[in-house]
Amino acid sequence: MTQAPVTPELEKAAERADSRRGFLIGLPASGYLVLFFAIPLVLVFVYSFASRSSTGLTVLEDWNLDSYRRLLDPLVVEIFVRSFVLALATTVICLLASYPFAYYVATRGAALRNVLLILVMIPFWSNFLVRTYAWRVLLGTDGVISQISQGFGGESMRVLFTPLAVLIGLVYGYLPFMVLPLYAAIERLDWSLVEAARDLYADGWTAFRRVTLPLSMPGVVAGSILVFIPSLGAYVTPAILGGARTVLMGDYIVSQFLAARNWPFGSALSFAVMFVMLIAAMFYFRAGARTL
Repeated sequence: MTQAPVTPELEKAAERADSRRGFLIGLPASGYLVLFFAIPLVLVFVYSFASRSSTGLTVLEDWNLDSYRRLLDPLVVEIFVRSFVLALATTVICLLASYPFAYYVATRGAALRNVLLILVMIPFWSNFLVRTYAWRVLLGTDGVISQISQGFGGESMRVLFTPLAVLIGLVYGYLPFMVLPLYAAIERLDWSLVEAARDLYADGWTAFRRVTLPLSMPGVVAGSILVFIPSLGAYVTPAILGGARTVLMGDYIVSQFLAARNWPFGSALSFAVMFVMLIAAMFYFRAGARTL
């Protein structure tokens, strides 16, 4: 049986069929994103230009930029800077703590490697809110840190409701998001390049700086973005461990919607944070493209 010759018309028909098949397969996911992400995002964007009446109600007829002008208020700038610094510190600490551990895991045998990876993923098996409340108990006046201090003859310590407590909670909560991308990047390294560097009389630090670290940069960038973005907009951890003394951007946005009932300003704050996150995501994709 002879096979029909492949013509440009048949190729175009096959491409159209593949395109229709891909559209139908992706239709449920696309509909879900439009319904639960795109439409709410548009509504928040519209509300950011609204105004408030004398009774505190949101008025959509009188559109203005007052909410965006308030983003430059000293209080908002202070809260944003505090959130940015804590998110950056969380990212740096997670990176410094995760890279040696990810390197160790990637260079172990299969059995030990699987055990260590399970240990990394165990926190995901419990509720994040419960784990954060556990830190509230540990960092309180009667917590472990305070008891250790008293055991050495010191005074009772309460780390709770301080920026340090928020930093500890953020590092604990987002550390696995740094370990896993780093492990994936290091595990795929071509170790023959490291051996070649050592054969060329490079010491361990030089081989790491010139070969291992550049080749693992996709994992470094991916892990940093996965930690920095949620840390910048974190709400649960600052609310539980920081209290009223350490207000971050996530807490401030929630208070504008629920307590102050200032939906236009809360929407503008949300879009300001999303803009910063978008810049971070663009940096990730550009950095990823340069490493390919």
